[in-house]
Amino acid sequence: MHEMSLAGGILQVLEDSQRREGFARVTALRLEAGALSGVEVRALRFALESLQPGSLFEGARIDIDEPPAQAWCMPCSESVEIRSRLDACPRCGSHQLQPTSGTELRVVDLRVQDD
Repeated sequence: MHEMSLAGGILQVLEDSQRREGFARVTALRLEAGALSGVEVRALRFALESLQPGSLFEGARIDIDEPPAQAWCMPCSESVEIRSRLDACPRCGSHQLQPTSGTELRVVDLRVQDD
């Protein structure tokens, strides 16, 4: 379950931000896991929730957005939306697609509290 190591990395990002910005705790965390990121969102949520007790984001609301990916269709010469690397172009049916986004896992924003 690589989502546990991803959750640990996210916690590290939060701790680094806390040291740099000097806030007391995180009250809301919003992440983005692209359709091609290879992240199982339910497992990531579970891993994050298991790290919450005693951490700087204990009790924080966790939102994880799952935006679709974009790919360049070579025959159409257009950008199209896909949900999987196995998808065909929704316009022409070709599988000659080059993903251009959707592989990201990123912290979009934090809501923090100062004491």
